[in-house]
Amino acid sequence: MAYFLQQLANAVPVAALYAVLAFGYAVAFTVTRRADLTHGALFAFAGQVFVLFADVGWNRLWLVLPATLAFAAAMAFTYTVGAGVLVAQRVMRPLAFSSANSVIVASLGVLLVLMETARLATETRSLWLPLFLNAPVVLVDDPAFPVTLTVIQMLNAALMLALVAAGQAVLARTRAGRIWRAVADDRGAAALCGIDPGRVFVLSYAAAAGIAAISGILAASYYGTMDFGAGLVFGVKVLFIAAIGGQGAPLRAAGGAAAVGLAETLWSAYGPILWRDFAVFGGLVIVLVLVRREKVVP
Repeated sequence: MAYFLQQLANAVPVAALYAVLAFGYAVAFTVTRRADLTHGALFAFAGQVFVLFADVGWNRLWLVLPATLAFAAAMAFTYTVGAGVLVAQRVMRPLAFSSANSVIVASLGVLLVLMETARLATETRSLWLPLFLNAPVVLVDDPAFPVTLTVIQMLNAALMLALVAAGQAVLARTRAGRIWRAVADDRGAAALCGIDPGRVFVLSYAAAAGIAAISGILAASYYGTMDFGAGLVFGVKVLFIAAIGGQGAPLRAAGGAAAVGLAETLWSAYGPILWRDFAVFGGLVIVLVLVRREKVVP
């Protein structure tokens, strides 16, 4: 029983990460209804930039660890959001309301640019952060098998869930959220009411980039590094998860993503680890086929 409780505890940080990534992806997707791989690329890019500037702050600027992490986080957030706004204005906005295939192709191009930029900036090195906030916190004091999480796991999960809650509050209760919903429901009618759908898309994309940046920073803080390939696996999973949980409803997408994070953790605990991603992607594809509804997308 204690082992099962430990796996449930282990699932909390993973579920929170998936939830916040799916939420951010759905914020941008809902405006255009176009699948986009850029969100996962921005997530990985933020993690790599965070680790890169942590290395700069520690080894070149001789900052203490808290100042190093703050400096790296600020730079990663700035670069990632800046890249997201640039992509939204120059690449995605002209294509966002046209063919879905053109958006996918463009997002692949953006993905490659971000990946190569991060690789060249790090000089193809694998950089690692020092351990911090890794003291265990006992959740269930069982002498035979204590259930624990580290401080950084609990802090990351709390921050990610708070980000989802804050984002949902903005969408549900503010004027900006009402404008976002108006464009998501019917951009033509919204334009007739004086709303610029293109501007709303850029702002939504910037918000999604900000969520991806924070997620990448927190994930790199916990894992110690960020490999671009691993980051993209998260992004592709989120794309599938959001398609099932409700791409047009960020909170539902976040809930579906959290459920997949729980299932993935339990598979890692009780099933063969080598088959984990195959099982997760296979299950997502099956569920997507079963719940798919034929619909004309304008």
